[in-house]
Amino acid sequence: MKLHELSPAPGSAKNRFRKGRGTGSGNGKTAGKGHKGQNARSGGGVRPGFEGGQSPLYRRLPKRGFKNYIFKKEYAVVNLKTLEAKFNDGDEVTAEKLLEARIIKSKLDGLKILADGELTKKLTVKAGMFSETAKNKIESIGGKAEVV
Repeated sequence: MKLHELSPAPGSAKNRFRKGRGTGSGNGKTAGKGHKGQNARSGGGVRPGFEGGQSPLYRRLPKRGFKNYIFKKEYAVVNLKTLEAKFNDGDEVTAEKLLEARIIKSKLDGLKILADGELTKKLTVKAGMFSETAKNKIESIGGKAEVV
């Protein structure tokens, strides 16, 4: 078999349908858009959910229930493998030092340490939250995990 002998399976490759290419094509002149009107114009049509001026369904239905996103706490998350790579033995890790090192972009509502990766350096880590595994890994090698 040579490259010029390759072809797709019969019926699998269809040519793209080209609109507005003359009356003989079966889709010429108005190209399937009908005669004039909003949908015939460029950029025409209505937004999703529009019901012709009738009050749309998403506005007719009552809004009920509790939305937690207003009160949700969002933590800046750092893994142990990052601390291993960026800090030396005996260093103190705080949110301010992580900001300086550009490991986190902002403190958000606090700092949370997760356990992904291995830690071999004795670090004093001060954060708002620790995963249980991360706390165990830090303390098992002689470091300190302090909740601030």
